[in-house]
Amino acid sequence: MTTPTVFISKRCILALAFDVTLKITRPSFIANVCLCNDQRQLTRHLLLITSLLMTLAASLPLHAQTFQELEDLLRKHPQLQTMSYRASSNRERSDAVMGLPDPVISLGINNFPIFDPSFSEFLPTNKALGLQQRFPSRAARRARSAMGQAEANQFDQKRKQLFSAMRAELIASLHHKNRIVLQRSLAKQRDIKYDQLIDTVESAVQGGRPSVFRLAEIEAERADVARDLIDLDAQEAQIDARLIYLVGLIPLTTAPVTKAPTKSFPAWSGDSMHFHASRVADAAVEVSDSGVDEAKAAWKPEWGAQLIYQQREAGRNFAGDDWVSMMVTVTVPFWAKKNQAPRLRAAQASKAAAQAALEDVKRQAEAQYTYSHAVHAATIQAKLVLHQKIDAISDEISAQRANYESGAGDYTAVIDGEIAILKLRAEIAAEQARGQVAVAQMNALLVTP
Repeated sequence: MTTPTVFISKRCILALAFDVTLKITRPSFIANVCLCNDQRQLTRHLLLITSLLMTLAASLPLHAQTFQELEDLLRKHPQLQTMSYRASSNRERSDAVMGLPDPVISLGINNFPIFDPSFSEFLPTNKALGLQQRFPSRAARRARSAMGQAEANQFDQKRKQLFSAMRAELIASLHHKNRIVLQRSLAKQRDIKYDQLIDTVESAVQGGRPSVFRLAEIEAERADVARDLIDLDAQEAQIDARLIYLVGLIPLTTAPVTKAPTKSFPAWSGDSMHFHASRVADAAVEVSDSGVDEAKAAWKPEWGAQLIYQQREAGRNFAGDDWVSMMVTVTVPFWAKKNQAPRLRAAQASKAAAQAALEDVKRQAEAQYTYSHAVHAATIQAKLVLHQKIDAISDEISAQRANYESGAGDYTAVIDGEIAILKLRAEIAAEQARGQVAVAQMNALLVTP
């Protein structure tokens, strides 16, 4: 089993060294250390650990961080290389099938007597040297060669489609990483706000206001924040695993903002053949079309030629003239009704199935594009609504703060409004990522020039 490679940035090593320094120098940690007799020995160990971490950080190479470099890493993915090798293999087979089969050379003795061995006693005894060559139907060879080229083209189209899909997944993963960073920061700010809210409510309880049940509600809401942070950590771990699968490392790259399709920037011309899936299915039609040509070529004759040189020894009653035998062979489709005809019908049915599959793929690709376009448009509207809510809550917060400053209101309403805004900003981050993922999926469907 191959050991996975772990990429650690210099920033991580430096942060680890700093964190170790802070934790080890705490008095509570020093008091619990039994192996070190004094603090000077502990300090020496600390300096050694820190220097080792600093050395490791200085020795680590910097990895690709720009999106262009990530794309270059993605092009080296094993799945894409497999597609390229298969395409190359089919092209080589396409060239090989046009060649003639190897000739057959034969050496032998004909009519040699067993009980009275001799090459000069009997007239038909001879030493033979033969040469035989088959000439398969050129039409069949051309059809098989065209099929190999069509299959190679199909693998090329599949590789392009797969690269576009993997590139879209890479972009989506980076956008989700950005979303997680922002949502985690907002969740931590909410947790701080809950601390402030608890202090405010406790002050109100001490002042005689009936707010005891509000404390339980706040603790329940804080539990939701903790659960959200756990979910974000799990999502980040899953995304990091996919990034390692795609490019072999966890990049610190910012996700590219993809231009969305608009009336002034039409991403799709309306031609269904501009989808990757349609071109893959069309390549399958070309393969089946070559199969039909090959089945039709089965009626063509296959030729063969044979030449035998027979060397004879002179005997008492005959001269030793040499003999030459020549022969030409040709195939006749005598059993075409039970052989070639069913094969042709099968090839024609396969072609019809490939054409039907092409139409189905066109509809599916257009439906997927339309759906992703609708998702992107919906995220734009959703963000507008969320921003309007934030504006309304901000106005309410200003009003509640004015009441509080005048002595007529409660400050808990202000903090509740700030927490609500933080929740809405987390929803905006989710909609932003969802919209960018939808755009990446739209672009992944299309063939780019």
